[in-house]
Amino acid sequence: MDVNTALPLVIRKSRAHGGLARGLHEAAKAIEKHNAHLCVLAEDCDQPDYVKLVKALCADHNVKVLRAPSAKTLGEWAGLCKIDSEGKARKVVGCGCVVVKDYGEQHEAVEVVQQYKD
Repeated sequence: MDVNTALPLVIRKSRAHGGLARGLHEAAKAIEKHNAHLCVLAEDCDQPDYVKLVKALCADHNVKVLRAPSAKTLGEWAGLCKIDSEGKARKVVGCGCVVVKDYGEQHEAVEVVQQYKD
């Protein structure tokens, strides 16, 4: 299992256990309170101040930063969408930043993400 397949699993498990902070405001609060284990930024975030702020907060508080392919994908992983009757995501809202505060249960995907080096 590589980090690209493990990351969505970690985010979904964290969401199921209530350990996810979505968006800049929630993410900044979680990082400042030293509750954050992992931060995931969207690759296509086009606001340099947003990215700089999140990276600086993570550097100050020793939080690992990983990148997601797009804001829409990150929003879907974080549950910012409606699921239709066929199980497909509809009305996906983009999300620039997600912070994992609680991994939930320990599983292989968590260990893959924790071992990952940029």
